[in-house]
Amino acid sequence: MKNEKAVVVFSGGQDSTTCLFWALDHFAEVETVTFNYNQRHSLEIDCAASIAEELGVKHTVLDMSLLNQLAPNALTRGDIEIEHKEGELPSTFVDGRNLLFLSFAAVLAKQVGARHIVTGVCETDFSGYPDCRDVFVKSLNVTLNLAMDYQFVIHTPLMWINKAETWKLADELGAFNFVREKTLTCYNGIIGDGCGECPACKLRAAGLAEYVAERKGAGA
Repeated sequence: MKNEKAVVVFSGGQDSTTCLFWALDHFAEVETVTFNYNQRHSLEIDCAASIAEELGVKHTVLDMSLLNQLAPNALTRGDIEIEHKEGELPSTFVDGRNLLFLSFAAVLAKQVGARHIVTGVCETDFSGYPDCRDVFVKSLNVTLNLAMDYQFVIHTPLMWINKAETWKLADELGAFNFVREKTLTCYNGIIGDGCGECPACKLRAAGLAEYVAERKGAGA
């Protein structure tokens, strides 16, 4: 893979930024693609652009406003509460988001001569999102190859690791402080450690605390 090109599906968050560093370590050339679907925390688009510029990678923003029109949820509507009721999908689940994002990323990848697509989806911490499952990604990979008669490989470096292990991976890639200080995970649009209250911040903080404790223990 060292001589090949990859496109990273990029939101500027902890997971996709860790994946970007992973891609830069594994491929000769890397581009990023961010999707604007009029999301609630639209600052993520600016954050993604800033990170891509700092790391010197090409960054494309695609208009996906149709997704906002089709899929009302807590990430596309300010009047829908962020919540996760027992036995239901979280209100932050956007129907078809990863299906569309990966499909459009594949179209872009073919145009720029890339056969590799990198995404930060994770089944371990997937919060009940069906489009973060390994079986979905593998199924879509086959479908995209057939649809475009082009051999893509969708890489999911985070698929089987938890948030603490994601912090560990960032650290191993020399990106721990970068990811902690410059990424946007918070549903309320606060860069870095975030608001500390939303589900995304709580998951991120719990993983960080676990990894920091583990790292201290290993150094003792």
